[in-house]
Amino acid sequence: MKCIVNRRAKFSASHRYWLPELSEQENQERFGPNSRFPGHGHNYVLFVSLIGELDQYGMVQNLSNVKKVIKNEVTSQLDYGYLNDIWEEFKETLPTTENIARVIWQRLNPHLPLTDILLYEHPQLWVNYQGKDMEATLTIQTHFSAAHRLASNQLSYEENLEIYGKCARPNGHGHNYHLEVSVTGQMDARTGMIVDLGALQNVIDEYVVEPFDHTFLNKDIAHFADTVPTAENIAFYIATLLKEPVSKLGVELEKIKLIESPNNSCEIFCRNQSFDGMKVEESEKVPALA
Repeated sequence: MKCIVNRRAKFSASHRYWLPELSEQENQERFGPNSRFPGHGHNYVLFVSLIGELDQYGMVQNLSNVKKVIKNEVTSQLDYGYLNDIWEEFKETLPTTENIARVIWQRLNPHLPLTDILLYEHPQLWVNYQGKDMEATLTIQTHFSAAHRLASNQLSYEENLEIYGKCARPNGHGHNYHLEVSVTGQMDARTGMIVDLGALQNVIDEYVVEPFDHTFLNKDIAHFADTVPTAENIAFYIATLLKEPVSKLGVELEKIKLIESPNNSCEIFCRNQSFDGMKVEESEKVPALA
């Protein structure tokens, strides 16, 4: 019986995005505030996922041993350190979140049956790395607030109440939506980045956050005039909006996760899914800025 187990670890470290072959101005233009001397720091949270058959003791690995390996090979070396100078790999490729995860995998892989390295730079930015050379998946979390009403135009009020319950009440209700956008791509061998983070954030803000925030989705977003804005439909529509502009940044849209409330969320896996049935008109791609 195969099983995946996860072990959490933490370390605090600083780093700087700076390439010596570039001028100060070129570094500033490319990396923004991340290029500032002497660097900046994060409280990193690391999840190491292991896969294997259960042994006679009911374990994939003895977690006491796993803890020692992670400490010896990773956290004792990185904690309270300046990443650019600690490991030789970070002299070749900058210590971005993507590349840190990749090098951690390389350090742990000889000792543990890895299946995934999940590294949080902060609660709104994290990376998954699964040993596929320079490929990584980066996730940005953001949010927007919006109201909606769950009701089909094809049904009576009584029928909508039967299907959607109090969510069908005529004046609607609101949520603070949390949105996670995951993209997959190849790390640049020098910068360690799969995508320009600023450009990705701008795309998410332009196509989703600005048009959706503080709206009544049924009335302010044309797509939902005839489509019930369930969390699932909202997530599918967001995936449709983002797929093309994200691909123009050189990465693939991997997943959309929409958290409607602490109790309700949905996920759309995008790489191998067609969105032909939800085409977006050019007019709908223009952000509805206030």
